[in-house]
Amino acid sequence: MTDETASRTWTVRDVVRWMTQRFTDEKLDSPRLDADLLCAHLLGCDRVGIYLAMDRPLSGAERDDLRALVRRRLAREPVAYLTGRKEFFGLTFTVTPDVLIPRPDTETLVEAALDLTGPADASAGLHLLDIGCGSGAIAISLAHARPSWRVTATDLSTKALTVARGNALRLKTEVEFLEGSLLAPVAGRRFNLIASNPPYIPRDAVLQPEIRHEPSGALFADDGGLALLKEILAEAPGHLEPGGHLLVEFGQDQDTLLADFAASTGAYAEIRVLCDLAGSPRVLHAHR
Repeated sequence: MTDETASRTWTVRDVVRWMTQRFTDEKLDSPRLDADLLCAHLLGCDRVGIYLAMDRPLSGAERDDLRALVRRRLAREPVAYLTGRKEFFGLTFTVTPDVLIPRPDTETLVEAALDLTGPADASAGLHLLDIGCGSGAIAISLAHARPSWRVTATDLSTKALTVARGNALRLKTEVEFLEGSLLAPVAGRRFNLIASNPPYIPRDAVLQPEIRHEPSGALFADDGGLALLKEILAEAPGHLEPGGHLLVEFGQDQDTLLADFAASTGAYAEIRVLCDLAGSPRVLHAHR
């Protein structure tokens, strides 16, 4: 969509094809999906709406807005930050550069929490803690699936908590949000289930350019990425009810080191590693 072609009529079909080709040329991972999502965002509809509006012409202002979005995407800014939204566990979350973008892999942790605690009527009144909640994806998804649970979530970032509170309000879920590092905001309190997706990427890791747009405090940790995971594993027993469960997400090649550390604490009756849908080790489950 160059200046020379700007005067012609561009339909939704035309711009989707153009964006897909641009993104393909730049070797982006999902060119057609990115094109669909950005076009849907521009037109205020979902992906189905795009296919129903393929012959709709775009105004000059819409083309200008779309070109601006494409420039930002080609600079490797994540689509979720461009649209301000991300789907997770069947819900749509508002996301900003102040929070980590929820990943499908983390749904493994949410599903594990629901499986461990059984049907809604059997787990009524259960008290859950989400450590480092970010956008609130884990806490809110569980509060939405189990309205009878008491859900508490902590985060060190004031800005992240603002995003999370907004998501909870919009999705009509009851969550108690507390500001502070890890378990510090819940001193003296105990929970039936503690969940966390803390920073676990080693500081020297080679990452996709898109990830560098996300908040570093939500990504990186010392000790090869294990520092905060170990801190949670060491402190969680003092905050778990007898028979309580701890679920933490971890990264590539961290499963054995993390399981060994959990065992070394002597605080857990059972320790096991759960895999995500791709079959990769993703979540450590420690049973008190």
